[in-house]
Amino acid sequence: MMSLKGSPSTSVSAWAPMAITAFRVLWFAQLGSNIGSWMQTVGAQWYLVEGAASATIIALVQTASLAPAIVFSLPAGVLADSLDRRKLLIWGSAISGVIAAALTVVAALNDLTVWAILAFTFVLGITSTLTSPAWQAIQPELVPRSLIGASSALGGITVNGARAVGPALAGVILSVFGAPVVFGINALSFAAAALALLWWKRPPQPGLDDREPFGAALRAGVRYVASARLVRRILARSALFAMPASALWALLPVTATRLELDSSGYGLLLGALGAGAVLGIFALPAARKRFSDNVVIAASAALFAVGTIAAAVLPFLPALVLLVLAGLAWIGTLTVLNASLQLTLPQWVRSRGASVYILVFMGTMALGSFVWGLIAEWLGTTVALTTSAALLVLVAASVRVAPLLPGTGTIDRTISSTLPTPSLVFEPAPTDGPVVVQVSYTVRPDAVDDFRSAMRLVEGSRRRTGGSRWRLYRSGETADVFLESFVVPSWGEFRRQQSERLTGRDREMRDAAVAFSTTAPTEQHFFPASDLRSHHERT
Repeated sequence: MMSLKGSPSTSVSAWAPMAITAFRVLWFAQLGSNIGSWMQTVGAQWYLVEGAASATIIALVQTASLAPAIVFSLPAGVLADSLDRRKLLIWGSAISGVIAAALTVVAALNDLTVWAILAFTFVLGITSTLTSPAWQAIQPELVPRSLIGASSALGGITVNGARAVGPALAGVILSVFGAPVVFGINALSFAAAALALLWWKRPPQPGLDDREPFGAALRAGVRYVASARLVRRILARSALFAMPASALWALLPVTATRLELDSSGYGLLLGALGAGAVLGIFALPAARKRFSDNVVIAASAALFAVGTIAAAVLPFLPALVLLVLAGLAWIGTLTVLNASLQLTLPQWVRSRGASVYILVFMGTMALGSFVWGLIAEWLGTTVALTTSAALLVLVAASVRVAPLLPGTGTIDRTISSTLPTPSLVFEPAPTDGPVVVQVSYTVRPDAVDDFRSAMRLVEGSRRRTGGSRWRLYRSGETADVFLESFVVPSWGEFRRQQSERLTGRDREMRDAAVAFSTTAPTEQHFFPASDLRSHHERT
């Protein structure tokens, strides 16, 4: 069992990133776009409520919005690492604006049906999924590393602050002007985001002139996450929270009907969650200064459980107050997880790692929304929300046995590309492979056990950066000689591993193992014998 004690996060001003012009402009662009999206969500859900749709159908609005993450998150991460992120975001915002405008026209013509709402929501969910990793990945370009935590928290405002403003604004506009105006404002918000991105002049994104093939880049991203213990734990914590937490978001429209509220009242319920999230931006730096991130995660899950119970059984005013606290808890969890992820992932795989995070979190939310909708329809909304709250309490307790791991967000992820270029007798093509890499070490007799322990960390580094079938052998003929062997899919992949993927932390682990050697390690590279003819023809 691991302790929750740890070094609290260093505190900086919550608003420090706003002093940077590019961050500020893009922040307001995201905020406006998210306000428009939340206005549309309220418009779509309330249309179904007024149409006396079932709890399952109402919950499907959130499922339709989040389900694209299951299919498109990983390809989106590859696109964000392989294409110019600024251009990707410009096109994504423009296309989203066109889709939202089409929804506006359909609504204005009174042709809006349940399935049309779900279809438009799903398509807009696709464009959101395809741009989300790029939005996350540009944050380290906009602020220095010391402000990543603050920028992540402010990024939470663009989502959760939108929850405070968008729903309340949508409730008023729905009651006065109707759904077409709500949907039209959403279309305009996407246009504003595209204009802000056009204004942003950034340095050329490195690595685009030698981008990886799509399939290889996708496999590399998945392989990295599968081999990165710190990242896997962040993903596990996000899924554990998202599954029960999705009940409140999915069933809040049904709660509004229990409380006999109109569209404006429903907007206030959502707005309370968003207002709490905004308050969390101010409270979180002090909390992270005093407590470890694991304590913040546990407390946030417990507090969100209180808000969920309030939505299930309490009258309007007490529920409204406790939903504010739930919003604070929501931003506490998301800020800690997002900042930890951005600081733990190296630059070369940041978008792909973020896409896996989005896949896990949004995919779990989408699945959870559907499941909680079914439970609410079969057993009642009160039972569904109460069960969700009980699970959130268990999620809080689980931090004792499955916390964020030591080193999360603090290890050196700067690229270290100072390894010498191998001297070969022929020039391989980038696609030649697979390549078997063997590294020989002569270890001090008194350091064999320490060397083996150090090599376990080297194994993780090799696997994260492209290696597979890693093994460590000991010579049967020569005392204290060890052979490290692993396979890389191609020579191009090996060169990327050596020049683009090794971080300062990878170098530290390798140097720690080499320190137990009496001589410098020797490295050899073996290619399939069937390729020898083509090598001779090229040379």
